[in-house]
Amino acid sequence: MTPTTSDAVDVTAGSNAPAGFDASVADGIVVVDKPAGLTSHTVVARIRRLAGTRKVGHAGTLDPMATGVLVVGLNRATRLLGHLQLADKSYDATILLGAASSTDDAEGEIVASASASELAAVTAEAIETAVSAYRGVISQVPSKVSAIKVDGKRAYERVRAGEEVALKARSVTISRYDVVDVRAVDDGIEVDVSVDCSSGTYIRALARDLGVDLGVGGHLTMLRRTRVGSFGMSSAHTLEALAESFTMLPIAEVAADTFPRFDADADQAAAIRTGRPLPGLKLTPGQQTAMFDPDGTFLALYEPHGPIAKPTAVFVS
Repeated sequence: MTPTTSDAVDVTAGSNAPAGFDASVADGIVVVDKPAGLTSHTVVARIRRLAGTRKVGHAGTLDPMATGVLVVGLNRATRLLGHLQLADKSYDATILLGAASSTDDAEGEIVASASASELAAVTAEAIETAVSAYRGVISQVPSKVSAIKVDGKRAYERVRAGEEVALKARSVTISRYDVVDVRAVDDGIEVDVSVDCSSGTYIRALARDLGVDLGVGGHLTMLRRTRVGSFGMSSAHTLEALAESFTMLPIAEVAADTFPRFDADADQAAAIRTGRPLPGLKLTPGQQTAMFDPDGTFLALYEPHGPIAKPTAVFVS
């Protein structure tokens, strides 16, 4: 699914809003193009004010320096976020080779710098060879300033408090790691990359490790997320655009585009609304199915358990 804004609902309080539409009870997904300098929490707070509802949540936190796709759910769609296929992500990034930072990105302090002779030995071919080792399933040690909890406290909180943090390596998948451009700059070598990866991958750690492997240090200077699951930049809106005309993807549209669809009859819909198991339904094995009533209202997600279909989440009451 690649959502488009053409089918999105306009929930502006002004003349472009559908008659009788109440954003405070609207259920849907807003794809935000997050600007640099804001936390994901701040973006959620702004969406909450724009939509006029307190029930807002997001999937896949972005660091303040990062920009790009942030998937936000409104009202009942906040519960749908956990069921959407949002594990795979895409990023464009710039890595500066020649200096290591305390945070593995440009927001930290430079802790080591390479000499001119060390940088001169780094060729485009050497960069490509080093990058190729990180394609596929790899073992990655997250950045120390990540949000991973260590004994109940975020790693970045411990680092900022002056503590030494040692995080364990974890398995992640890098399905694409392309070198887009390499260029010399005053303070090192800039490398533009594009990455497709699994959830839990730290692009800052890729920058750090590339610098270590090349012996010159490295850190991230730019990060833009271009995709989360099936939600890409084509469906993303800036906060300024949303303030002009607040658009969202209705929950029924997202569910129909994401999951196999089952259109229930009136009796089945009554059972689904109360979360009752349904015998004899042949739903797609190994997948959740979006259940709709005869009027096209999205009711629930069901999955097969042998000859019986059972709910995994009900979205109406």
